[in-house]
Amino acid sequence: MDGADLILGINLLVAGLLAAAFLAVAAYEGARRPALRLAAAYGVGMAYFGMELAITTLRETDLAVTAAFAIFLLATIVFNMALASKYAASLPTWPMIVFLVVAAFVVWLTQGMERQSLMRMMAYQFPYAVMQFVGVAIIWRGRPGWTWLDRFLMAVLAVNGLHFLAKPFLAHVLGGWGINPTAYHQTPYAMISQSVGTVLALALALLMLIMLVRDALAQATSRSETDALSGLFNRGGFQHHAELSLQDAARRHLPVALAIADLDHFKAINDGFGHACGDRVIERFAALLRQTAGDNPVAGRIGGEEFAVLLPGTNLAAARLFAEGARSAFGSLPIDGLPPDHRCTASFGVTELLPGDGIAELMQRADRALYAAKKGGRDQVRVAIESTAEPTGGLIGNGSSGRG
Repeated sequence: MDGADLILGINLLVAGLLAAAFLAVAAYEGARRPALRLAAAYGVGMAYFGMELAITTLRETDLAVTAAFAIFLLATIVFNMALASKYAASLPTWPMIVFLVVAAFVVWLTQGMERQSLMRMMAYQFPYAVMQFVGVAIIWRGRPGWTWLDRFLMAVLAVNGLHFLAKPFLAHVLGGWGINPTAYHQTPYAMISQSVGTVLALALALLMLIMLVRDALAQATSRSETDALSGLFNRGGFQHHAELSLQDAARRHLPVALAIADLDHFKAINDGFGHACGDRVIERFAALLRQTAGDNPVAGRIGGEEFAVLLPGTNLAAARLFAEGARSAFGSLPIDGLPPDHRCTASFGVTELLPGDGIAELMQRADRALYAAKKGGRDQVRVAIESTAEPTGGLIGNGSSGRG
């Protein structure tokens, strides 16, 4: 077995391992569709490398060369379909199929041309280059959310596209690509071409694998930090993201406020109208918090019927307005399953970040204000201004509607 055949054999093995790796990643929902398509792309790639190895044993190679070309081009198309899934882009199926059929037909027609013809070489390599630049375009369309990995992936695709365009000229410099497909595997060009192609293909595969594993882990982390019923952070997720938000606010010298809310008489709702109705109350209240909290809030369900909203860039006065608005809006919301005249209410405790505070101190102070709101009759907002101060009343009076 010569050097080029050895590299083809290695490529066949590596393609199989990559297909298996992407199938394993597809078990995670966050990366399922692109991972399945990448597994398919490398599965098709295995067929291509197998075909390339088989060509050396054939007498008539025109059809086999065309088939190998079409199989590899199909692998690049499926790879781009995976990219489209990853970057939420559209890749029209029918134009890709037409491109594949036309390119394969042109390659078949060129089999009768002189083997060292530049036109014949370009007909074989140009469609591969096009697919690499299609991949670049897919990533480019997703640029508002780029990371350095996305830029690196786009750069590798662009280099790979230029590599395919340069192959016919490289073949001429190195003395051609053999008098027939069998002789091709013994040329210096074949050794260099297969080696460079292997390095670039591995770079693409590993980048995609890293990115999909990252996405899957990010979604798994998000799910572990999210309360399924409300769609807000759970207690652990809230505390983690609140700490990050406090650090960011400190760097930017922004004020921060915290509002903690508790649904009034929630046990009576569960007991009187059923837990399904209680779940709807939680869902509606969580949706209301998301709608009214403004930009960049950190909102969480930190207990059964207790919620917290961290408000970066918000001072105490604005936080009181937010809490009063949410309290008033919630009191007028109809809830499916409750009688038309039944309204749910919530009590709020509000405070502002003080020098030396962490999230624990902030939550303790807001909790004291919430307790005062509960003790004062519920359905109201109370404010804790300093760590040693008693919570004060709401924005207007004590914010109470008079309901217990």
